[in-house]
Amino acid sequence: MTTANYQARCSAIHLLRNGVTPQQVSASLGRSVSWVYKWRARYERGGWAALHDQSRAPKEPARRISESIKRRIREVRSELEAEAHQPGKLNYIGARAIRSRLQQEQVDPLPSISSIERELRAAGLVRPHAPAEPPKVAYPRLRPTLPHKLVQVDIVPHYLPGGQCVSCFNALDVVSRYPTGQAFAHKRSDDAMQFLLQVWRELGVPTYTQLDNESCFSGGFTHPYVLGRVLRLGLWVGTQLVYSPFYHPESNGYVERFHQDYNQHVWDKCFLPDLTAVQQQSPAFFAAYRQSGHHAALKGRTPAVLHQARPQRHFPDDVQLPTTLPLTVGKVHFIRRVDNTHSIRILNVDWHVPRAHPDQGVWATLELTLTQATLKIFDAAPGMARRRCLGHHPFPLKEAVQPLQAQFQLSLQMRTFVGNLITRSAQWFSTML
Repeated sequence: MTTANYQARCSAIHLLRNGVTPQQVSASLGRSVSWVYKWRARYERGGWAALHDQSRAPKEPARRISESIKRRIREVRSELEAEAHQPGKLNYIGARAIRSRLQQEQVDPLPSISSIERELRAAGLVRPHAPAEPPKVAYPRLRPTLPHKLVQVDIVPHYLPGGQCVSCFNALDVVSRYPTGQAFAHKRSDDAMQFLLQVWRELGVPTYTQLDNESCFSGGFTHPYVLGRVLRLGLWVGTQLVYSPFYHPESNGYVERFHQDYNQHVWDKCFLPDLTAVQQQSPAFFAAYRQSGHHAALKGRTPAVLHQARPQRHFPDDVQLPTTLPLTVGKVHFIRRVDNTHSIRILNVDWHVPRAHPDQGVWATLELTLTQATLKIFDAAPGMARRRCLGHHPFPLKEAVQPLQAQFQLSLQMRTFVGNLITRSAQWFSTML
C-alpha cells in the first residue's frame, strides 16, 4: 500500500465525520462513490487500522493435508511400486491408484488427486510426460461417449522360450475400458473368429467392432472384392466392423495402450514356458483390471461398474455358426488415406475419390442391402455434425444378401427399447424435480 492511498482513505473519513456526503467526498477526492462507501464500512468495522491494505489470501485457506497423510501417500506409493513386480498384481502407481488405496483404508480426510500429485512431486517421485508428436494424417474417428458403442480388437505377438510365437488377441471397450483376451498358437481366421465370439459373449455385441488389417481379419491381400469370413461374421451378428488405416496403430490406440499393461502384468512378471501357461496366467490379470479404479477417464469407477451400468446386446449362448457364412444386411467401415492418385485401397481394389486431396484421411462405408451394395466415402466418421460425401461406387456382389437373423434382431430391438425406456424415465424424473 502506498502512503498516498492511505492518506486518501483517511481524508475521506475526516470529511464524512464532518458531515460531508459520500457524493461530495467522491467529487472532492476524485474517487468513485462505491470507493467511499467501501472505506467507510471498513472504518466502521475496524477503526483507523482497517484503512490499511488487507491480505488478499483467502479467509479460509485450502485445507492442508497433515504430515501423517503425506507420509502415508509416500508409503502407499512405495507399496504399489513393490507390488508392481509381483505376479498377479497391477502396475499402477499413480495418484489415482494411491487415492483408491487410501479410500479403501478409510483415510479421513481423503486427499484429492491434485494434493497427492503435489506431494509426489515434492518427494521427487514423478517424471514429466514427454510431449506427443503431432499426427501426420488426420484420420476420421468415432467418438463414443457410452459403453457398448465401440470395442477395439488387436493382436500382440510374444515368443516362448523355445522360440514359438504366441498370438495374444486382446479387446477393450473404449469407454468403459472393460477388457478380454485370449492367446492362440496361430492367428488364422479360425482363431480370429473364435476370439471375436468370445468378445461378443463377454462384452456384449457393440455397435462398432474395430480391427486392423491383418489377413486373419481382412480376408487376405490377393483376391479383389474379397469379403472374408471375419467380415461376414460381423455382418451376421449385427455389429459394424471398422478396419483401421494401414500402418497406423494410433487409430486403434485404446487397445494398443492396453497391450502395454497386458505385457507388463503377464509376460514381464511370469515365466511362461508354453501356451498353456499363458492361458492360465492371463485370466487373473483381466479380472484384476476390470476391478481396478486407476483409470483417470473413469473418475474413480472401475471398468466393471461402468460397463455393466448400461444394457448391452447379449450374444445368444446357444448360437450355432453356419458351415458357410452368408452375406447379411449391414455395414462395414474402412478408415483410409487418400494417395497421390486420389484413390484409396479397400478389399484389394483401388477406389477413386476425386473430391478428396492426397494425404487426406477419409471414412468409407460398404453398405449391403437385400438388393445392392454400395461403397460411400466421407470426410468424417458417422455421428459427426458436419459430414460430406466425397464419392460413391457400386460394389459387385456374386451372391444374394440375407436379412439379419431374428435372434440378433430381437437383441438389437430389446437394447433399443431399454435405452429408450431409460431416456424417457430420466426425462420424466427431471420434470418432477
